Amino acid sequence: MSLSKREFLQVLACASVAGMNLAAHEDADAAQAENALYDLPPLGAGPGFVSLLHMTDCHAQLKPIRFREPSVNLGLGSMQGKVPHLVGDHLLKAAGVRPGTALAHAYTYLDFERASRRYGRVGGFAHLATLVKRMKASRPGALLLDGGDTWQGSATCLWTDGQDMVDACKALTVDVMTGHWEFTLGMKRVKEIVERDFAGGTGSGAASHRVDFVAQNIKTTDFGDPVFKPYVMKQMNGVPVAIVGQAFPYTPIANPRYMVADWEFGIQDENMQKVVDEARAAGAKLVVVISHNGMDVDLKMASRVRGIDAIFGGHTHDGVPVAVPVKNAGGTTLVTNAGSNGKFLGVMDFEVKDGKVANFRYRLLPVFANMLKADAEMDALITKIRAPYEAKLAEKLAVTDGLLYRRGNFNGSWDQLVCDALMDVQGADIAFSPGFRWGTSLLPGETITRELMMDQLAITYPYATVTPMSGEMIKTVLEDVADNLFNPDPYYQQGGDMVRVGGLQYTMTPGEKMGSRITDMRLAGKPIEAGKTYKVAGWAPVAEEAARAGNQPVWDVVETWLKDKNRHPGGRVKPRRINTPKLVGVAGNPGLA
Repeated sequence: MSLSKREFLQVLACASVAGMNLAAHEDADAAQAENALYDLPPLGAGPGFVSLLHMTDCHAQLKPIRFREPSVNLGLGSMQGKVPHLVGDHLLKAAGVRPGTALAHAYTYLDFERASRRYGRVGGFAHLATLVKRMKASRPGALLLDGGDTWQGSATCLWTDGQDMVDACKALTVDVMTGHWEFTLGMKRVKEIVERDFAGGTGSGAASHRVDFVAQNIKTTDFGDPVFKPYVMKQMNGVPVAIVGQAFPYTPIANPRYMVADWEFGIQDENMQKVVDEARAAGAKLVVVISHNGMDVDLKMASRVRGIDAIFGGHTHDGVPVAVPVKNAGGTTLVTNAGSNGKFLGVMDFEVKDGKVANFRYRLLPVFANMLKADAEMDALITKIRAPYEAKLAEKLAVTDGLLYRRGNFNGSWDQLVCDALMDVQGADIAFSPGFRWGTSLLPGETITRELMMDQLAITYPYATVTPMSGEMIKTVLEDVADNLFNPDPYYQQGGDMVRVGGLQYTMTPGEKMGSRITDMRLAGKPIEAGKTYKVAGWAPVAEEAARAGNQPVWDVVETWLKDKNRHPGGRVKPRRINTPKLVGVAGNPGLA
């Protein structure tokens, strides 16, 4: 796709409102769109100027994809009306971005189908590599930070045990990273990658590139020894910079405990303060954290821990175009979050004078595949990685007549499809699907290939289940997940979305207290009875016993459903009727479209 002159000028106007210096290209034609959109001179050059690039939550998406931002991202209490809990026009207004433009499409769900057809796919490591090289070339000494959720989320990543992403990230010149879904490869595999692949120093080109894996909040369960380096010190244009790692604190709860049995996690504010103080004592003039807490948790941590200049956040997949300043006892900490799926690259420029930050500038750049020429070396690597699997990935399973997407607090059409498949194939009354925030989007009329199906399902504990469950237990499950999402204390939030539900209708009052949010549960119009047993389908069980039960993987269930021509005449899947709860007490909330 190429932009018309009119469309290109809209990009210019939008970018200038958002603070990007594009005025010099006002008379350019559409062929120069890349130069205009990504013309971002550094804040300065020479001693005292530090630049950090940030990507996070790419979920192993090596090729350009479509990704719809959420239309529901509720903020309650003190977080209502604040980023990241703004959607659509509310977010555009806060960021100073004009509606109907390329940046508006990148940051919001607005008019997604039309805008996605117009501006094309986003992300893709070959296009991201072009942008990274461009930013590093204009900012000598700049480092690329990876917030994690990198070695999970695609079929090739699952089938190669993460090796495709390890090789791609080294070629991308990732310098420092932390993790979350990485740990679902198991402790042995993670340590193997960190100690072998990331050590660098051997071979040539990307093979010799070194990556530092940091996490101050992972310790051994026996003696409390650090599993990874808590931070790394880098000299950048004469400035000693400490980069501290904060891995996802709730990994053993949100994911199978047995996969990280010898490690303990947690937020660990007190240890974070000790690490920051230690880095400062060692001479650091700039201290940043690469975090997988989730943005609400990062905002709270920023208010409690002194001495952090910026937190580069991930986990909650919030594409926030601004850096949020947070006051604390030691000064101010900037908090950012750089979206997901390789769709964005955060660019933070600092000026450090007299041992402290004197100035900064932050931009969240969308990665439009049609505006960034693919990097030849990365493109060749991706082709090589995918070659053994290409035929399997490309197999057509069905065609969707409706928009398929995942993100949103309560449900998405992709999850509804999964729930429908689980119920239909396994003969269940009700289905639960985890509130994962990763997964790509498809437009009406596009083919559901095995690759695109696996984008929603590719995990290392994929077992499909059918469980007898009482009405009382069903309510308990819903209440527990709702509290994880809407607990007023961010430190009790784990960052996913509400469990997706098939077959069951219910009412939710998000602002209520724990145990009182879920009411009026119904199945086929009849109230759910507390003492009655229902047949409930699900997938992704975290119990170790489930791994030994011999259940089929969820992708087999969904593929069977998609290929059923009796259910889908002509191989076309009808638009899904999305099952969402009736919401009470949130009218007018700017996190609700």
